[in-house]
Amino acid sequence: MFSANPKTFPFADKELTLQILNLIELSKNHNQLKKGANETVKVINKGYAELAIIAADSDPIEIVLHLPLLCEDKNIPYIFINNKHTLGKACGISRSVIACCISTNLNSSLNEQIKNIKNKIEKFLN
Repeated sequence: MFSANPKTFPFADKELTLQILNLIELSKNHNQLKKGANETVKVINKGYAELAIIAADSDPIEIVLHLPLLCEDKNIPYIFINNKHTLGKACGISRSVIACCISTNLNSSLNEQIKNIKNKIEKFLN
């Protein structure tokens, strides 16, 4: 079983993790998903990211700890989930994914779901 690292805050509970993974699968179908740490950094720096999801079991964890700092600078909500393999499956690939983000699309039907998840993440931070 995975034990939470104190560096991985905010950490999603089981219910929120399932909602986030469902949103990732939907955003993949709407071409709003960017997979991997490098693509996530690019989208965050350009300002197109709506939400960043980071795997808390990345080894070593330091390879993803720059992402929360970028997100805080750009006011983008982020959250850690417990399993990189599950994140990879939700992204639609057979490999592990240590980070992904959902990008902005003004005409998307997912905007309401993204807003709900962002509000739940904000509650974790307060």
